[in-house]
Formats: sequence, structure tokens, C-alpha cells
Amino acid sequence: MDWQEISGNWVYIPRQPRAVVHFLGGAFVAAAPQLTYRLLLEDLAKQGYAIIATPFINTFDHRSIASEVYNSFEDTLELLQKRRYLPTDYLPVYGVGHSMGCKLHLLIGSMYDVQREGNILISFNNFSARDAVPLIGQMPQEFNVEFAPNPQETLDLITDYYDVPRNLIVKFNNDTIDQSYTLDRTLSKIFPGMVSTQIINGSHLTPLGQDWQWQITPQIFTPFDAIGQWIKQEVHRDLHQLKREMLRWLDPVISE
Repeated sequence: MDWQEISGNWVYIPRQPRAVVHFLGGAFVAAAPQLTYRLLLEDLAKQGYAIIATPFINTFDHRSIASEVYNSFEDTLELLQKRRYLPTDYLPVYGVGHSMGCKLHLLIGSMYDVQREGNILISFNNFSARDAVPLIGQMPQEFNVEFAPNPQETLDLITDYYDVPRNLIVKFNNDTIDQSYTLDRTLSKIFPGMVSTQIINGSHLTPLGQDWQWQITPQIFTPFDAIGQWIKQEVHRDLHQLKREMLRWLDPVISE
């Protein structure tokens, strides 16, 4: 099965799925996750994980977005089971989020009684609107616009209500907007021994790595060609390390 849009979600299902991944992307690239995260998601599908990627448009009301993407996922999961794309008996469900997608999975796990085997939280950030949106940062302080919930309210919700014990936090060593350390401290207090944090090579954009082709003219290999090939190798190396860490955490026995 190739990518299909089903009930507002982008779905990619392998022949014999052994688990379901609910994927949520970053704020500005989440509208078309089947394109922006294609390599990452298709490689997970090749390892037996059915992908349900829920697109969303960012607004200031993150609670509403979390509710919408959760209900959309549940509707699509039920429809896939009715159509026999997925077995009707139990399949483990994992949440995977990148950037803002982490916050949404954390809100879902705090607002709803979800059945999750665990969440993978990549490049978590929890900035205020003034720090996250450049235009707001240029406006007077009296112009009071903020995300709902705001950063502190988000951490309080997680502390009081988040109910997904097993979590993998992934931080890239060249990510200047990552706040994974704060998340690690918060979750480790709630679920001691259940939270794993991995620091790997890459940047905030590593999960978006694409399989682009660098065209080389036969018998003419320029310095620009060398730079292009090097960049491609570096991007793919970092993305491959991300996938390896995710698969090892998802199923440590299979990935050994």
C-alpha cells in the first residue's frame, strides 16, 4: 500500500503491520507530513509500522489542535480496522512527534485516557508565542498574545496529568531551539527509570531529510559536485542514526 489520504489523515500500511505509529510534525511543515517527512516515515513502515500521519495547521490554541488531531487519528484508526487494512485485534500504538508535534502528543497524553505503548519525542520545544513568532516579538508588550496552554501551563499539565510512562526523548547536538532537557527533567520525576534521552548528531531539520538527487555531468566533477555529495551523505547519515535509535527503542530485540 502506498500513501493514501483516509479521513483527513495520510496513511501508509505495510503488509503485516505489527504496531501503529501516530505521527505529528513540526508547526510549519505539518500540513503535508507524507511529503515533508517521507523518508523517515516510509522507512518505519518498511520495518512493519503502520503510519497514520495527521496534518494540522498551527494556531495559538494548541489544546484545540491536540483535540482535533487525536479525534482525527481515532476516527481513522477505527475506519482502517473496519476496512480490514488493519487487524481488528490489538495492535500497539506509539506516538511520534517532531518539534510542536511533541507538545501535541504530550497534551493528548495529559487530556485523554489514551492507550499508548510509548511516545517518541524529537526536538521538543515549548516556547512562548513572543519567542516563537518573530512578528509578535517586534510588537509592544501590551500586545498580549500567547499559546494556550502557555509554556508553564504545558509543563504543569504534563506534571499533573500525563499518563504515558514510556518515553524516548531525542535531542540533536546542533539544535539551538531544542528544550529536551526541560522535558527530560519533567518526565523523569513522574516516571523514574522509564524515560530515555538520546543526544545524536543532527539539527532541528534532520527529521525532514529528503532523498534529493545531485546531478553530476559525466566526466566533469566540480568542487560544487563534491560539496553536494558531502552534504547529501551527512544529511542521510544523521537521518539514518535517528531511525536506528527510534527502531532500537521501539523493539530492542528486533533491532539488535
